[in-house]
Amino acid sequence: MFNVGDKIVYPMHGAGTIDAIEEKNILGENQAYYIIKMPGEVKVMVPTAKAEQIGVRNIIGKEEAEKVISILGEDETEMSQNWNKRYRDNMEKMKSGDVYEIADVVRNLAFKQKEKGLSTGEKKMLSNAKQILVSELVLAEHASQEEVEELIDNKISLSFDEYRTPHEEIDLNTSMVNKFIPFDSNEGTTNL
Repeated sequence: MFNVGDKIVYPMHGAGTIDAIEEKNILGENQAYYIIKMPGEVKVMVPTAKAEQIGVRNIIGKEEAEKVISILGEDETEMSQNWNKRYRDNMEKMKSGDVYEIADVVRNLAFKQKEKGLSTGEKKMLSNAKQILVSELVLAEHASQEEVEELIDNKISLSFDEYRTPHEEIDLNTSMVNKFIPFDSNEGTTNL
């Protein structure tokens, strides 16, 4: 059971704050609803009796937020090469409402976008997953949307550079140092 003022996550929609708990008569049936204020002044009604079944949960804390950020800094996890299967797998992760799974989707699709680009469907999925992740981190970190978006983008760019950008190997035999300071390979001493 949640209370007015609780910060919660509604799967596939993102994080928001419970504004009120109201009794509504819909289709001749009286039921209690959480009135959830979402980002962008959107309000969502969720039946209190079905909230947990739907996957409504409390937002993550500071420690979990740090773990989410670290997931964004990891290498991508394996995804199907088949577009349909990859789309279905990522949709299941998003529907789960698990913030770590959503972070995985954001990172993986961002990597794929940087490497090859994404289809229209996957671009929309990346945008939705990122919005869900941002909305929760904004409340968890008490930060602005812009700050969280920048943090996510920077973390993904750094991890992409680390795991995907080829790094030059330095050959000590042809390095600039050897051109100026010749090394005697037999004795390991400098000939000056």
